[in-house]
Amino acid sequence: MSATSEKRIWFITGTSTGIGRALTESVLAAGEIVVAAARNPAALAELQSRYPDPKLVVCQVDVTNVDQITKAFETIKERFGRLDVVVNNAGYSMCGEIEGIPDDAARRLLEVDFWGPVNICKQAVKFFREVNPSGRGGRIVNLSSIAGYMANPCLAFYSAAKFALEGFTQSLNQEMAPEWNIKAIILEVGGVTETGVVDNLVRFPSPPAYSDPSSPTQVFQELAFGENRVWIGRKDRVAKAIIRIVGEPEPPLRLQLGSDSWLLVNMTAKQTLEDSKKWEDLSHSTNADGYDKQVVMKMFGMHARHDIIVDLRNDIQPKNQ
Repeated sequence: MSATSEKRIWFITGTSTGIGRALTESVLAAGEIVVAAARNPAALAELQSRYPDPKLVVCQVDVTNVDQITKAFETIKERFGRLDVVVNNAGYSMCGEIEGIPDDAARRLLEVDFWGPVNICKQAVKFFREVNPSGRGGRIVNLSSIAGYMANPCLAFYSAAKFALEGFTQSLNQEMAPEWNIKAIILEVGGVTETGVVDNLVRFPSPPAYSDPSSPTQVFQELAFGENRVWIGRKDRVAKAIIRIVGEPEPPLRLQLGSDSWLLVNMTAKQTLEDSKKWEDLSHSTNADGYDKQVVMKMFGMHARHDIIVDLRNDIQPKNQ
């Protein structure tokens, strides 16, 4: 048995700066192994001098380049023969009114923030299932944002990418056979200091119709990205939270990191439930004859009790033949 056989192997993208760099450093400090993906490997030279190969292996990966992604997974297979955690962190944000952002810029954002993680997830699942020892499985961490659950002005295409990533991740989890032991986690990260978000933020000028300082888009941009912005999260603590959650045998589908994210997600979910209750009669009015609310709920293995929807599926026991 090799000296590294019991240490978890991590594959992390976007490791040059921000959360990706902090996570890489935290994992290495914990004595585990990182295969770090970066568009510019030279940015990790100092870190590599402290953690030489095989503790830290650096791969040049642009997440929009499927060939480079494939090569990275081949390197992991050749060097270590297994993989435990994949973290999709690479990405950037974009700010501007919908009317002010060109289609090609919006499509490029989706290529990086959505299709990049998708292509990595596809290869990760295959690796966990077919290269790792049977049943060992693995964990996939997809970094989302508050914007992946609650949209804001000027972040339409960034939110579109994160909403898509969250939906994709939920479907991915549901496709995994239990015996594979493969689980994906969505991290809805709040505002984090020193992440390079502003440096990596692509901003577009406001069209004339939105230029009034009191307009919703101008107010939001000043609040979110102005000099007096308040971001309460710390990247080193985000890194520690990621290390903890991937060690859980039954991690949640979604995890909010930061009180700002937790509060806003809860507020949004509450509003959704309130609207659903307010317009419940209209929702049920479109059913075909013979399919009232109670009939449909029984079809889904549920019933209502004191305004609470109760899931009965786990209570159904097979009858003796």
